Amino acid sequence: MSRPIAGGRGDGIERRACSPATAVAGEQGTRQWRVMDSGENEEEQDMKPSERMKIARQHMPEQEPLVRARRFTEVNQGYAPTTACLEAQRCLQCKDGKCIKGCPVGIDIPAFVAAVSENDLHKAADILFAANVLPGVTGRVCPQETQCEAECIRGKKETPVAVGYLERFVADWAREHRKDLFTPPPPTGKKVAIVGSGPAGLTCAGECAKRGHQVTIFEALHIPGGVLVYGIPEFRLPNFIVEAEVETLRHRGVDIQCDVVIGQTYTIPELMESEGFDAVFIANGAGLPIFQGIPGEHLKGVYSANEFLTRVNLMGAYRFRDGEADTPVMRASQVVVVGGGNTAMDSVRTAKRLGAEPAILVYRRSREEMPARIEEVKHAEEEGINIQILTNPVEVLGDEHGWVRAVRCQRMELGEPDDSGRRRPVAIKGSEFDIPCQVFIEAIGTRANPLLTQTTPGLKVNKWGYIEVDANCMTSIRGVFAGGDIVRGSATVILAMGDGKTAAGAIHRYLMNGK
Repeated sequence: MSRPIAGGRGDGIERRACSPATAVAGEQGTRQWRVMDSGENEEEQDMKPSERMKIARQHMPEQEPLVRARRFTEVNQGYAPTTACLEAQRCLQCKDGKCIKGCPVGIDIPAFVAAVSENDLHKAADILFAANVLPGVTGRVCPQETQCEAECIRGKKETPVAVGYLERFVADWAREHRKDLFTPPPPTGKKVAIVGSGPAGLTCAGECAKRGHQVTIFEALHIPGGVLVYGIPEFRLPNFIVEAEVETLRHRGVDIQCDVVIGQTYTIPELMESEGFDAVFIANGAGLPIFQGIPGEHLKGVYSANEFLTRVNLMGAYRFRDGEADTPVMRASQVVVVGGGNTAMDSVRTAKRLGAEPAILVYRRSREEMPARIEEVKHAEEEGINIQILTNPVEVLGDEHGWVRAVRCQRMELGEPDDSGRRRPVAIKGSEFDIPCQVFIEAIGTRANPLLTQTTPGLKVNKWGYIEVDANCMTSIRGVFAGGDIVRGSATVILAMGDGKTAAGAIHRYLMNGK
């Protein structure tokens, strides 16, 4: 007998854990949860570590590669309840909780995973949302394999518990079934301005709202979300997920004002003085694209990854041909992308979905040194992306009309380690060759946009233009804090969120205690 997963408290359904046998038999796509008798429940609760160790990591259902490579719908399909329960039972419930230390926002991972294994999704959601205001996002794009899952004791000898997949499962369940995740605290009377609505800004806003502060987010674009909506494709992070997370913050009383450029519409001093804010958190990211500086970058058909992805993700350019979007983007039968990070993977997989055949990624180091997530590289290869390692573009070639016709590349070999700890790529003389293409996309990183910093007297920045902060995210200006990419340079979503959480705590102490 199976029952639909509980939809809310007081629904009359007893919350009991599923059994391993039930979960093994369950199908991935069947979103039902078997309710057991008390004897079975007690047996599951008393599972020995040796029994948990016998459970294999559960596969995340995915769209078929050849199908998804022409679609912008999400690749990963999410766990079914029985699958999530079984995966949660793999957790050994370590007493020291090393996985928590690996999480930049400090989620009590063993507790929320245990709640999933017990089929108490209300409790799991409470634990998750207490530490993370964007779990639907981080469950999809956070590099858990290098953070919480890297600390999982099961991963020392085999595969770690799929913390990210379970986080996504709980967040998606809560979005459908929970509307009571927040109880407004007593207002403090303090006003906090957040510059930017990316992961750092949204996190800081949510954490400040929890503490009773009046929060206003100022976003330069016409919709909130920052890099989450302009930089990450729909097939990795659907925009409706970001919209739902933002709506949760609005429910918490956060005011979001779009089309406001801080440094132009208002300056930081104006926010602190004439607009009456008691503290400011700067989280405007680092969205100024970097180019290689090679010949031919002026040609038609050369994109920065920022522009390319913004056109497609934020402006919906992939729907331009159908008359559903006003912003076009170049489609080409042959596209070359340079870079090895997640943005490069997003760009080349997007080009593939726009019709590129081949869609080629060139990277100057080896496969092992690619900073992109392992899962994203795997998905890219399954979709037919041509990855050429130890290859570096040296010139973009054009035709007589000024359009890109090819990219001249050079083979590389690895030398001694550089400042990043990775072996330095060294050009092989005489190894040049041309790759025909009509579009060339540069995805080699971004840097700080100086608009805000240049209009803020007394704000200290380093030689690269990033804002300098102390351990509490306080800048050189009292009451002004900063975090995310504008401090770190290009970093991950979860690291930016960690900064937002740290800054919120520091802002609260500053507002309440003056320090």
